[in-house]
This record gives sequence, C-alpha cells and structure tokens, in this order.
Amino acid sequence: MLKALMASSVILVVLLGWVLVQQFARDFARRHPEWGPYREKVGCGGKCSCASGGSCKTK
Repeated sequence: MLKALMASSVILVVLLGWVLVQQFARDFARRHPEWGPYREKVGCGGKCSCASGGSCKTK
C-alpha cells in the first residue's frame, strides 16, 4: 500500500513540475518578446489528430 501511495505521489509531483516548467517558459517568452513567442508542442489533441497519420490537410 505504501509503495502505491509513493508511486502516485511521484507521478503527481512530476506532472505538477512539468506544468510549472511550461508556465515558466510562457512567462519568460512574455518578458522577452525579442526571442519570439512560446511555441506549444502539439500532440494528438492539437490541430491534427493522430488518426490522420500526423499529416494535416488544409484548404
């Protein structure tokens, strides 16, 4: 039981850490516009779905 709680805690801490890293990157890009905008990584939930094989057809 303790191992399961510890594993869940580690996963939660890693996910929260990643959210903080993304927020730091957005804030940094906002403070330094000369370096360009923050570009999000687009995954399966982005503009093109994974079902399309990674290719997008635009009109």
